[in-house]
Amino acid sequence: MPTTLSHRHAVLLMICAASLWSIAGVFTRHLESARGFEVTFWRSFFAAVFVAGVMIKEYGRAFVPRLRLLGRLGFVSGCMWATMYSCFMISLTMTTVANTSIMESLAPLFTAFLAWLVLRERIAARTWWAIAAAALGMGWMFAGSLSAVDSRGLMGMLIGLGVPIASSVNTIVLKKRAHAVDLIPAVFVGGAISALAMLPFAFPFQASWHDIAILAILGFFQLGLPCSMLVKASASLSAPEIALLSLLEVLLAPVWAWLGAGEVPAMATIIGGSIVLISLIFNELSSAKKS
Repeated sequence: MPTTLSHRHAVLLMICAASLWSIAGVFTRHLESARGFEVTFWRSFFAAVFVAGVMIKEYGRAFVPRLRLLGRLGFVSGCMWATMYSCFMISLTMTTVANTSIMESLAPLFTAFLAWLVLRERIAARTWWAIAAAALGMGWMFAGSLSAVDSRGLMGMLIGLGVPIASSVNTIVLKKRAHAVDLIPAVFVGGAISALAMLPFAFPFQASWHDIAILAILGFFQLGLPCSMLVKASASLSAPEIALLSLLEVLLAPVWAWLGAGEVPAMATIIGGSIVLISLIFNELSSAKKS
């Protein structure tokens, strides 16, 4: 049975996970020739390799039996990870980072609804207020980015909608099974499915060794490690709380792009990001007082 963390440690783990997720944009800015489906393939492949290595070190010969223990819900979790890995990168190739992020920021609302519907989880008023404030902040951050969306951009946004939907479903699965079954193998399954699905579209490979090194870093430390952290933290956090803390990814991404790629954030991004950050802090402080 997986070890349950304290609430404080789970929150810290989610903050670390969201911080690592947020480095995708700044690292991909430094790719030389890899594009589109090939980026998704290599990133997913290296994520699967990383998690497989962790599982082999921890379980040894029990690697395959651990995969079998996942069951149906564990396999569903793996499919949701694969959907998130693939839809995120495909969306980025068809529309702007801002538009993809707008879609991604819908996750807390979807998750709260599913938690109420499936888990019968009572959502505290403070959490609804935090979700509403975060949505306002996200809208402010990306104000004006929808003004020039062509048909390709709209399709990219529709594909990007798969990220919050899959994230919400996955969060509910984690909440149902994380106490009883180790779902870190589902992260491996997700990487493997995503890599296999992208492989036919990734040819001919164009990535340089420089690109492959960057994509290995992303696969290991931007996907494999933080997704495993989320699984560990999920048993100690409510579903809406997981989704809200995950928004730190969208909040931090422009900061890393500014520091690492010279992309100066607009004032709307700074103001909107401040609203999101305040709403997250308010929700966590209120939760700490209740516990």
